[in-house]
Amino acid sequence: MEKDNQEIKDLINSFNENEYFDFVNLHIHSKYSDGAAEFADIINQAHDLGFRKIAICDHNTVEGHKMFRDNILMTGVEFDCWCGYVFMHLLAYGIDVENPILTRFMAKSKQETEMDIVRIFSRRNVKKLIEAIHQSGGIAVLAHPACCWAIDLDKFVQKLISYGLDGIEVFYPYKRHRKIFKFHTEEKVREIADKYNLIKTGGTDCHTRNIL
Repeated sequence: MEKDNQEIKDLINSFNENEYFDFVNLHIHSKYSDGAAEFADIINQAHDLGFRKIAICDHNTVEGHKMFRDNILMTGVEFDCWCGYVFMHLLAYGIDVENPILTRFMAKSKQETEMDIVRIFSRRNVKKLIEAIHQSGGIAVLAHPACCWAIDLDKFVQKLISYGLDGIEVFYPYKRHRKIFKFHTEEKVREIADKYNLIKTGGTDCHTRNIL
């Protein structure tokens, strides 16, 4: 049975576009996956910098969220999965990190949280994963969509919507390798989000010790 996720939808929809990156960052990684910062240190930095809300979305694990709770922190995770021929990253927000159905999709080893060569062989089924995210009270969001391998991003997003996709990461800096391997424009991503009335999220995908 699905849990009501309207609260998390309303919270994210309350964020102003201009708040992203400096006051709202919903895509940060810690040492629980392939980030350089300690989970607790990220929370402390966010408080010191005056952030309104952050989400630490480690790859395929919520172990940090099981250890730490804070009013500035939104529960999150970034899953590696496949949808047909497309390898993709799916963000989940507002999830119950102890939900047994969602737990089945979590990493079984540390390598599955930090090594690209291991993560790309993920066997997670995106339709079942989105169902599990909803059953845990969360929402499902397509990460950094301009880098999505799909030839036709619009049709690909339509397919994900048919599986229950809630949102799309519209506000994303596209730096480092993601700046080079972009297959779609940021304008196209925003257009698709508006066209299908998807929740718009954003974050820096920070992997460094300092979150700014």
